[in-house]
Amino acid sequence: MPDAKVLVVVKVFPSDININLDELAARIEKSLPEGYQVVRKATEPIAFGLNALRLFILIPEETEGGTSKLEEILSKVDGVEEYEIEAVHRVAQY
Repeated sequence: MPDAKVLVVVKVFPSDININLDELAARIEKSLPEGYQVVRKATEPIAFGLNALRLFILIPEETEGGTSKLEEILSKVDGVEEYEIEAVHRVAQY
């Protein structure tokens, strides 16, 4: 039986209204360590033309510190102004 994973739903706010969210998502994906995987992404309108990026990221269940490693990675990605962890779910398979 495969190991359980943790699905983290995170809303990412870009640092500029003109940032291409697909490119931002690609930069985030490239910065993730082995075992982390973006399984879904969506754009969410916020206000006045500003959109946020909602990412669904699978991380290994045994990740030490829970989402803190993911949060540290997100804070260092160019173009990320801030982020919000919206949900954390344990999933047996995805």
